[in-house]
Amino acid sequence: MKFLIVFVALFALALAAPVDDVKILRQDSDVQPESYKYGLETSDGTKKDEQGQLKNIGTEQEAISVQGSFSFVADDGQTYVVNYIADENGFQPSGAHLPVAPVA
Repeated sequence: MKFLIVFVALFALALAAPVDDVKILRQDSDVQPESYKYGLETSDGTKKDEQGQLKNIGTEQEAISVQGSFSFVADDGQTYVVNYIADENGFQPSGAHLPVAPVA
């Protein structure tokens, strides 16, 4: 009986929770054999833009170099932005809210 009461209470809570219908406002992509671009923006303030380029084509050092950014509105109402590069040196994010490693 207790289980049933708890279950019904949790079910009622789930139904009462606000539902955020996030809509896609912008979505575009351009994929080529040696590069791509991608963008997305949603109604909740989330944005993402990224582009990649194949480097050193046809060699043993062939790799993709990616750069982009994403932003989102956090629970505290602030918009956080992360810019990044991902290449042969790894993933390198930067943003005003991210800690910076000391230079050796």
